[in-house]
Amino acid sequence: MNSEISPKGTLHLIPTPLGESAPLEVLPLSIKKVVEDLTHFIVENEKMARRFIKKISPNKNQDELVLFPLNKFTSQEEINSYLDPCLEGTSMGLLSDAGCPGIADPGAVIVSMAHRNDILVKPQIGPSSIVLAMMSSGMNGQNFAFNGYLPIDKKQRSQSLLKYQRIAIKENQAQIFIETPYRSDALFAELLKVLDPNSKLCIACDLSLDSEYIKTYSVLEWRKKKPQLQKRPCIFIFEGSF
Repeated sequence: MNSEISPKGTLHLIPTPLGESAPLEVLPLSIKKVVEDLTHFIVENEKMARRFIKKISPNKNQDELVLFPLNKFTSQEEINSYLDPCLEGTSMGLLSDAGCPGIADPGAVIVSMAHRNDILVKPQIGPSSIVLAMMSSGMNGQNFAFNGYLPIDKKQRSQSLLKYQRIAIKENQAQIFIETPYRSDALFAELLKVLDPNSKLCIACDLSLDSEYIKTYSVLEWRKKKPQLQKRPCIFIFEGSF
């Protein structure tokens, strides 16, 4: 006699606001229902996750939440068990600290594990700073590459920028980078120093916030301007030339 197999749960990929915006000002109402229906979440930061869930669903009982931390301190052994609730039929949510899970975010390892275990992955709609910056840059939306963080070492960073500039020119491909807010000014200065003066450069800061700043100029034009980038989350994009 065959034993009955319970259906697997769904892994919901739940975006969060990019800053202090009220969640329902930048997220669709459909996310509210998803959050209200779930009790199990994989999160980067438990405190931030609880605050987000409280804002989305004020009446949700926080004591019922089961949160699994996913950060640099999480062991592979712990990660391997995180989707056990899904395998047993309980749907789960994957939350990023800001923006979309799995994009420049540790959640990608969970999504990969879900696919290996034939768990349904359901992405929800929400803001991605990378996509918003690319949309508003005026650069080649048919051919672009996200390269994450550049090396911290100055020599290696300059070499990397020159390499990506060659690719940008040869392939007509926009190159996208992020940096920690306290290094934004330093990276901006390095871009102005290393890149060809005719290269097109977009700076996109504080996306979706009241202080949002998005401008695209040539490197030569940027050298005449002094945007205040320190401690602001920024996306940097460049390509060949105007």
